[in-house]
Amino acid sequence: MNLYFRLIALLLSHFFKKTPKKSLTEKGALSFTVWPFDLDVNRHMNNARYLALMDLGRMDLILQSGMFKVITEKKWLPVLGASTIRYRIPLLPFQKFTLTTDVKYWDGGWFYMEQRFIIKGGKKDGAVAAIALVKGSFFDGGDTKKLLPTARFLQEAGDSAREKPPLDEYLASWIKAEADLQKVTAE
Repeated sequence: MNLYFRLIALLLSHFFKKTPKKSLTEKGALSFTVWPFDLDVNRHMNNARYLALMDLGRMDLILQSGMFKVITEKKWLPVLGASTIRYRIPLLPFQKFTLTTDVKYWDGGWFYMEQRFIIKGGKKDGAVAAIALVKGSFFDGGDTKKLLPTARFLQEAGDSAREKPPLDEYLASWIKAEADLQKVTAE
């Protein structure tokens, strides 16, 4: 996490504004502006900055769902298993955009999320600048650092009765490709 000022702003805004608790499976949205320190030598947002901002989008979901306190108390550690991103339209200096984070599916140990960077204003208002798929979960707080079952996390979040969403075809193919790559890296 290299966006400490944005993280602090996110935490402060969450703790000082009174917003109703949301389900973990409700889509989250954060608004941003591309600042000069977000740029690369091509004068558009650096590809690594997208990934760092995505961390904030996932943190926002945790805060909005009320799980921040639970995670802190139980010493659960957030982990990413995989991510992929497709850049479509460059984000330029001082351009405003919205980052959405949506839990699309889960299995026994992982949550699969889609994160989108959506341009705000101008000729390309509403266009998707980039889209990412992310596989994330939590390690338990014990010494074993075992992957926390998603059912346990959903139970703590008050979403245990929530039905698992249907698996989109594009997400299923990404999950399979990621599993194939995992086998390659295990060799």
